[in-house]
Amino acid sequence: MSTKAVKRINVTFPVSLLEELRRYVPRRERSRFIVQATEKELKRVKLRKVLEDLRREPAWSDEDHPDLMTIEDVNRYVRRLRETWMPRSWDEIAGEAEQNG
Repeated sequence: MSTKAVKRINVTFPVSLLEELRRYVPRRERSRFIVQATEKELKRVKLRKVLEDLRREPAWSDEDHPDLMTIEDVNRYVRRLRETWMPRSWDEIAGEAEQNG
């Protein structure tokens, strides 16, 4: 666990699951194990919710991006992104910032 504030809670486990936990996870590692498993599952649940929300209300429509209608268009766009994303020097970044105001 991290150095963040912590709070003790009471959790009820099915007996068979608790027995497996005790069998495979040493006593002093169980809290950390449960916290990590909970964090992992919460990430999955949150991602699923985002994807469900995007299915209901997409982030964009084809009409908004006619330049990305085919697989070739998307490949070209991604290739351009990859070509332009390069580590730059501070001088280049500062010069770009000055140009953009």
